[in-house]
Amino acid sequence: MNDTTRKFDTLLIANRGEIACRVMRTARRLGIKTVAVYSDADENARHVREADEAIRLGPAPARESYLNIEAVIEAAKQSQSTAVHPGYGFLSENGRFVEALEAANIAFVGPPASAIAAMGDKAAAKARMAEAGVPLVPGYHGDDQSDGVLRDEANRIGYPVMLKASAGGGGKGMRIVERETDFQAALDSCRRESKASFSDDRMLIEKYLVKPRHVEVQVFCDRFGAGVYLFERDCSVQRRHQKVLEEAPAPHMTEELRAAMGEAAVRAAKEIGYVGAGTVEFLLDSEGAFYFMEMNTRLQVEHPVTEMITGLDLVEWQLKVAMNEPLPCTQGELTLTGHSFEARLYAEDPTNDFLPATGTLTRFTLDLNGAGLDSAQVRLDSGVEQGDAVSMHYDPMLAKLITHGADRDAALATLNRALAALDVQGVVTNRAFLQRLSGHPAFKTARLDTGFISRHHDDLFAEPAPPLEAYARAALVALDALSKSTGQAASPWARVDGFRLNAAHKVRIALTHDDESEAVVVEATRRRTQTGWTLRVQDTRFEGALASLTGDAVAITLDGHRQRFQTQLDGDTLVLAQPEGETRLRWQRLDALNHAGREAEASFTAPMHGTVVALLVEPGAPVEKGMPLMVMEAMKMEHTLSAPADGAVEQFRFAAGDSVGQGDVLLEFAATKEAAS
Repeated sequence: MNDTTRKFDTLLIANRGEIACRVMRTARRLGIKTVAVYSDADENARHVREADEAIRLGPAPARESYLNIEAVIEAAKQSQSTAVHPGYGFLSENGRFVEALEAANIAFVGPPASAIAAMGDKAAAKARMAEAGVPLVPGYHGDDQSDGVLRDEANRIGYPVMLKASAGGGGKGMRIVERETDFQAALDSCRRESKASFSDDRMLIEKYLVKPRHVEVQVFCDRFGAGVYLFERDCSVQRRHQKVLEEAPAPHMTEELRAAMGEAAVRAAKEIGYVGAGTVEFLLDSEGAFYFMEMNTRLQVEHPVTEMITGLDLVEWQLKVAMNEPLPCTQGELTLTGHSFEARLYAEDPTNDFLPATGTLTRFTLDLNGAGLDSAQVRLDSGVEQGDAVSMHYDPMLAKLITHGADRDAALATLNRALAALDVQGVVTNRAFLQRLSGHPAFKTARLDTGFISRHHDDLFAEPAPPLEAYARAALVALDALSKSTGQAASPWARVDGFRLNAAHKVRIALTHDDESEAVVVEATRRRTQTGWTLRVQDTRFEGALASLTGDAVAITLDGHRQRFQTQLDGDTLVLAQPEGETRLRWQRLDALNHAGREAEASFTAPMHGTVVALLVEPGAPVEKGMPLMVMEAMKMEHTLSAPADGAVEQFRFAAGDSVGQGDVLLEFAATKEAAS
């Protein structure tokens, strides 16, 4: 390819989700037309909606759509795209894809195929890095793959050692071996896994460093031989070798160590003729020694933290380099300002081994104003919006929450406030886990290494029962929600101010914090001043009041102590969030069903989510006032719906065992003329 500068007028993004939307933002700002590609599962996805043009690739499985090189090339031709941005994942590090684009005279926004190949084989890459003077972890990367040689090399290196698939990635084909007696079984297991995942069972061995940090350097190279490093990121907080929280710059970094790692990273990139954005990953030990791990030949998921501390747009740099322009800055012109964090929001259940979750996002909002934050401090890179479906076909990452501050403490405080202000409902996510992680004392003081999550497992995964104050606060939020509900004015029994004839004004609410615990009943009595409630939680009394603030924020006063919370309501789930964490409870007004049954109305509605347990009468059969009609269960409590008058059930809308949602009409009832008169 010649060095003549060229411009792109149409850019196809060969990816989906948040990275596709992220690339589009920069392309639009630069006046470049954007083309999305999609599978059948993504026909209505956000990246499709936001693109200027979109082309179907194929069925939902990635191998038949996003990984289908021929389909992507055809889409580029059909849309007359002059360049393709691969994002990350999928085809971003596929040399054959780059070659196919070159053959079609379409620019690839990334490195040449030769550079991808050079770093794709970990053993060969380490050999080249040794030649370039890049520090390596003591290990074996040789061609002799016999069991005896590998065992002897492990003994030479000294235990513990790390077995790694030479062609691998993503934690597959990797095992830590603590002693020689465990070596053969671990080797056999790694080979099987590597063969199944990569069709290649070659292994390399490295000294396993105890409590290392994972520090990576962002590099950029142009087609004219220039290369720079854009400082470093700490990605030590990981689960199963997958990053969870990233930050830039790395804590406890001296200027001398930063320069040494940065210069080594640039040497690594130049050794393979690299062009564009790349990331050189190192292990950093407690003594300040660093060792090359691998190079990712693409834009990283965590690139926004580098953008936040440098003030640069890395996608814009990628496009300029792909247009054969020189790097916009020299090393001496680059500056580092403040500190930045990125938290990856996943649709997954941390309490169930991070099992991916699916569903529809009934709520997806970030209330910056309510949290006292602004867009200069917080950035949300997302591939979804409220109402979007989260499918089982692709990576479960929903968004990346990025914050910036003058220093690490300020950026972390902003992250905690932003996580509390993020309202995600309809799909199980790791948001609460991220809050516990970012609020952990060891994380706050930057005592980091790659074993952080496993070492602090009990703190990060424990969900202790909330204190009694939490139940009282939740009851106030529930009472406020009931007071704002509609369609109840016609019924005195539906009033939520606790009105009773010749009796104290009371409302009883049951709350539970998980499926295994017993419900806690809160009895709320309206105070005579009408400005709040007296709340009895078990044997403890509280005086409480709630005031609505901006967005979903509320101020809750309990015994004279006023605190601010972000509240979220999704059916029978109620969440109160603060920067230091959240309380998640299920709730139900205990007297709602009983009072609803006192009126001779033609329908019954479920006040909360629950399950139909039994239908007690036959439709059309005459019943007397007070006769049980249906039993439903909610929050481990059974509730019987009784006939409000003499009459008959015209129709049950649900069968025994069916799940019902809040507001669902459960049955149709007709009172006799005598009862109705």
